[in-house]
Amino acid sequence: MFLAQEVIRSKRNGNKLSKAEIEFFVKGISDNSISEGQVAAFAMATFFNDMDMDERVALTAAMRDSGDTIDWSQMHFDGPVVDKHSTGGVGDLTSLVLGPLVAACGGYVPMISGRGLGHTGGTLDKLDAIKGYQTEVSNAQFEKVVKQAGIAIIGQSASLAPADKRLYGIRDVTATVDSIAMITSSILSKKLAAGLESLVMDVKVGSGAFMPTMEQSIALAESIVGVGTGAGTPTNALLTDMNQVLASSAGNAVEIRETLAFLKNEPVNPRLREVTLALATQMLLISGLASDEQQAQAKLEQALTSGKALEQFAKMVTGLGGATDFVEKPDLYLPQAKIIRPVYAQQAGFIQTMDTRAMGMAVVALGGGRSHPSQSLDYSVGLTDICSLGDKLDSHTPIAMVHANSEDTFNAAQKSILSAIQLGDSQVEQPTQVYQVINGKA
Repeated sequence: MFLAQEVIRSKRNGNKLSKAEIEFFVKGISDNSISEGQVAAFAMATFFNDMDMDERVALTAAMRDSGDTIDWSQMHFDGPVVDKHSTGGVGDLTSLVLGPLVAACGGYVPMISGRGLGHTGGTLDKLDAIKGYQTEVSNAQFEKVVKQAGIAIIGQSASLAPADKRLYGIRDVTATVDSIAMITSSILSKKLAAGLESLVMDVKVGSGAFMPTMEQSIALAESIVGVGTGAGTPTNALLTDMNQVLASSAGNAVEIRETLAFLKNEPVNPRLREVTLALATQMLLISGLASDEQQAQAKLEQALTSGKALEQFAKMVTGLGGATDFVEKPDLYLPQAKIIRPVYAQQAGFIQTMDTRAMGMAVVALGGGRSHPSQSLDYSVGLTDICSLGDKLDSHTPIAMVHANSEDTFNAAQKSILSAIQLGDSQVEQPTQVYQVINGKA
């Protein structure tokens, strides 16, 4: 029999916790037999003294098992169950494209996603822009759509990893969010409860990234790969660039429009294409749907050019409540802002740097993002035609087109956009898009 205060004392003193101690404590978080103060003390002790890989695996597995877990074996799929998760960014619509792409290649992608907070956009918010689309559904409907479309993107149910929900809420108000051990367990407990057979993680690096430095991004990626694989789900991670907005748009409905353009094989932002296909390639490799990168890339190209990926996306939208003709007539089902107007730089020059976080905050200023979790959104607003590093700006070439519903929000967004861009006389090269691939070893 363990005592909560003794587990806290042990971690406070820098000791390694046993699997049994961690399971006891997580059970107490779930059933409220451990007080909020004790959970906060545990979080602070972990923040300062960290956890080794064994502890991180035990914490993740215990939080995964704190509620319902999904078992896909009863569905008798004819392909592997694989997913992708991102640490978040601005204009990062990769999930919306690569899910249907991987489904078109024979995979099954049960994607449980989140909402945006602060400068980062949320995949669920983007899908909520589609009239009729339901992001909160029963497990039975979730399973049905995954079976039919190969892909379903929904939100976390209350019964999935409930220990994480309580622990995260307490971490959020006790300044203990920035713990790689607890970030890892928070991300993976929800993903692994979804019954994945393999996972690819997209860890962002740069001015719009969750982790402030390259070193911390690498540490998080290595932790996720080690813990995911250690918990029985082979996991790979890519370190990708977030020193500028990834897509050409940022917002909710505007990103859905860019998603459709990508899936219709129309010309899209080359950075978005490179990162999306790199992640999808890793998903095919780790799940066994391709034996090497060349085969994976050929399969993905075929899924795109044949229209199969677009078809899978359409099936998902219809299966989750959207219109049957959504992909053919998106303007009937996506809101549009009243004001669409360019923002120009105050002088001519080449873009040297972009504060991606500030670009994301421009979307928040328009009403398309949240500054607190319960905030409602305006799905029609956002930015399109966003410039790239190295682009030359002048009185004819704007930084971005702003989609707003009032002069006040337009002005607030314009101020944030202008503050995000630094200009110079020389052209700079595009940064590397995929810095590193970290492979897990089962």
